Amino acid sequence: MTTDTETSVAPAPGPRGLAWQRRRSSAARFWRQYRTHRAGVVGLAALVLFALVALTAPLTVGSDVTGVTDAPGNPLEAPSTEFPLGTDRFGRDLLGLVIWGSRVSLLVGLLAAVLSVAIGAVVGITAGHFKGAYATVLMRITDWFLVMPTLVLAIALATVMSRSLGTVILAIGVTSWPTTARLVRAQTLAVESRPYIERAKALGGGHWHVMSRHVLPNVMPLVLAQTTLMISSSVLAEATLAFLGLGDPTVISWGGLLQDAREAGAVSAGDWWYLVPPGIAIAVVALTFTLCGRAVESVLNPRLGVAR
Repeated sequence: MTTDTETSVAPAPGPRGLAWQRRRSSAARFWRQYRTHRAGVVGLAALVLFALVALTAPLTVGSDVTGVTDAPGNPLEAPSTEFPLGTDRFGRDLLGLVIWGSRVSLLVGLLAAVLSVAIGAVVGITAGHFKGAYATVLMRITDWFLVMPTLVLAIALATVMSRSLGTVILAIGVTSWPTTARLVRAQTLAVESRPYIERAKALGGGHWHVMSRHVLPNVMPLVLAQTTLMISSSVLAEATLAFLGLGDPTVISWGGLLQDAREAGAVSAGDWWYLVPPGIAIAVVALTFTLCGRAVESVLNPRLGVAR
């Protein structure tokens, strides 16, 4: 007697499972295309290295590296085997200070960029969706911020507020969002002209539903690319504010080290080791985020909101 063998069929994934499958497939496709950009891969590798250095700073150099009362060296010692990057005006190891300062510089750059892009995305999406007088007022405000020098506005804001990291983040974030707002508004107008937006509205979709379920997913690639590019600008802005003495004097950052070197007369005295390491660190980090941002821009298609 023969028996039929029953073949087990895996149950079909539900809507949430299908959504995760699409996300994993999209992420894998994005990574395959990102790897074809050599400059982006180099930038990503350097970014990972900087992140590891910043995260492991408490273990590698320790928080006591910032202390001035028990500095291990003499003031303004030239680079040597004991101090590879020399010492500052207090006798502190500059290598340890540069490593410790990466935590503040990267943190401020990241948070300021996220704040800037978040403001720009909200303004751009709402202005592109509601149109009319509301959009006109928002765009005129955006135009005003565009024509005003960002650094001057940030300096003015940092001057009237208390000197802290929160002030620096706020000063950079609220003065550098107009470019993102313009880009996101243009993308929102393109998305809202598509037929499925009209169908969603005809089926009863409200403003929040349209903006959160249809517009936002389509502008996210643009927002991601803009965030990556804004981090480099935010790191440079933080260094500029700290160099001008508007940063938090109680923390160590790369811009703060440059400001200390200026006050110590390192430029006129020829103490190059006091200026070069933090300056190179700022330039390399800004270049790293720029390379990553350009690679992300070339992989993602903001007009369609999908990966190429």
